[in-house]
Amino acid sequence: MIHEEDYISILKEELVPALGCTEPIAIAYASAKARQILGTFPEGIEIYCSGNIIKNVKSVLVPNSNGMKGIGAAAVLGVVGGNPDRELEVLREIRPEHIQKTKELLERGFFSNRLQENVANLYIIASVWAGDHSASVKIINRHTLISEIRKDGKVIYQMQCETQDEGVKKKEMSIAGILEFAGQVKLDKVKAILDRQITLNTEIARNGLEKKYGAQVGRTLLETYGDNVKVRARAFAAAGSDARMGGCSLPVVINSGSGNQGMAVSLPVIEYAREWKVSEKVLYRALLISNLTAIHLKYYIGSLSAFCGAVMASCGAGAAITYMAGGNYEQISHTIVNTLANIGGVVCDGAKASCAAKISSAVDAALLAHELSMEDRFFAPGEGIIQGDVESTIKSMGYVGRIGMKTTDIEILNIMMDQVVFQE
Repeated sequence: MIHEEDYISILKEELVPALGCTEPIAIAYASAKARQILGTFPEGIEIYCSGNIIKNVKSVLVPNSNGMKGIGAAAVLGVVGGNPDRELEVLREIRPEHIQKTKELLERGFFSNRLQENVANLYIIASVWAGDHSASVKIINRHTLISEIRKDGKVIYQMQCETQDEGVKKKEMSIAGILEFAGQVKLDKVKAILDRQITLNTEIARNGLEKKYGAQVGRTLLETYGDNVKVRARAFAAAGSDARMGGCSLPVVINSGSGNQGMAVSLPVIEYAREWKVSEKVLYRALLISNLTAIHLKYYIGSLSAFCGAVMASCGAGAAITYMAGGNYEQISHTIVNTLANIGGVVCDGAKASCAAKISSAVDAALLAHELSMEDRFFAPGEGIIQGDVESTIKSMGYVGRIGMKTTDIEILNIMMDQVVFQE
């Protein structure tokens, strides 16, 4: 049975600040840690990583890099100026001289990369050397979860890892349990966590609306469709992604290992709370529902996959909005099911500017799902993957993402690496 302290532990573990897209940051973190273990500046670095890491790093700007992209930029910048003690904010202290040295080292062949097959979807090894000495750091399943450290070929640290990113008691979570926890917990136990999410994610969203990042999805939504709450809910979440994918140096509070999911799960809820002028207490409880629902759904998918995580995050946001509208358990459950029935097939083809558009689409689907559920309208069991209750439907969608889309994941990566010859 999952208890209040378990939910709080999950929130503390999942809702942490990160600077930029979490996959290049994880590479920078592993690289900085390997340099720290080596004890001197290395002569070179090699990164071994899964296809999903390659997919999510290929097209996204590395934060504080002055516009650089890719695994090499993340790895070398981590070695040159990264502070591993900051974990997902490892590149926070980067200075212009670090960027210049990174560019010089990349031109000199300081970095190399190898694809690792038949490993966890989130898998990174950073290996560095200098003279006769070497060090390596392995990360698996979670972006800061170091599972092994070697120095001069000897294991100096090792831990056992689950094949899925379980965290604390995640497999025992349920929508009913989440609603009970969110409705009863003393808010002073979670206020600091949620205040940080509200502050940081709102700040980067506003930055994304003020500046021209990526395709400017958030700005386009407001300019095209007007300034109403349904548009703002989409625009703020998309604008945060515009900024984050575009190399903005502001941190975000992540959810399920993703900054994009962290913004999609929080910013629409915050906008609706402002529009409806709900109390601070109601907003906090709604954010608990949103965050934990997204984490609950993502558990059945795993850390990285071909399934777009914005879908799970938007389910959480929709559930929270239904809660703030006075929805009961059945209506909140229907919001989740209605969302999955609509956009359950959105694929993840890496982190890049179009993530903002996918977030907008996912939030739009969640808002439609909310409107349907408040009228007690919902998609019925037996229609596609929809099962007899919300928990069974969540598991069926998780099965599609985790098992059914394995081949899809491989083929997406093949396309991104130009390894597919299309028929004329």
